[in-house]
Amino acid sequence: FLVLVFYLVMIYSDYTGYPFPTAPPVDPFAKIRVDDCGKTKGCFRYGKPGCNAETCDYFLSYRRIGADVEFELSADTDGWVAVGFSSDKKMGGDDVMACVHDDNGRVRIQHFYNVGQWAKEIQRNPARDEEGVFENNRVTCRFKRPVYVPREETIVDLHLSWYYLFAWGPAIQGSITRHDIDSPPVSERVVSIYKYEDIFMPSAAYQTFSSPFCLLLIVALTFYLLMGTP
Repeated sequence: FLVLVFYLVMIYSDYTGYPFPTAPPVDPFAKIRVDDCGKTKGCFRYGKPGCNAETCDYFLSYRRIGADVEFELSADTDGWVAVGFSSDKKMGGDDVMACVHDDNGRVRIQHFYNVGQWAKEIQRNPARDEEGVFENNRVTCRFKRPVYVPREETIVDLHLSWYYLFAWGPAIQGSITRHDIDSPPVSERVVSIYKYEDIFMPSAAYQTFSSPFCLLLIVALTFYLLMGTP
């Protein structure tokens, strides 16, 4: 009897042209929440004052989840966005995680190690639970990596504090090329994953009038104009 029922269902399906139900689609990429910055996760924003994960030139967040650290990255680029963990503020000898937009439209998370000024891809990739998207000319991604790792030159222990190097740039056929700006931003001090802050760094376009010298110059010029020339 069950065989007969199955046979009739198959005939009905073919006759009506309606296929059997399929698996639901994969959930879309969840947008990065910035209202959690400084509370339940740490954030770095580089760009225009007041920018968020969708408008900053560069954005990074981190938070601890059990034995992992979850990172979220986003940048105004059609190529790649990355974060490097360094013992100093200079490029060289750094553990780097990059989200790369390839020619097929996918965003892949890759592991690199900076050898001098050159990024060498490392096959051992600590990333997991990877997801990424390319939308509105932005590369955005989210992934986890363990806090503790066995001693390894190319993979740092994140329970220690490191300077964070921020970079982004174009990609050619899924391979990263030189970053967009000559001097990419770097965290002012070492970063601890156990401390959540919301740090804003103005991009070059917004740094001009923020230095004390420029503010003093503006005040002097204003005073001169108000007093008038003799």
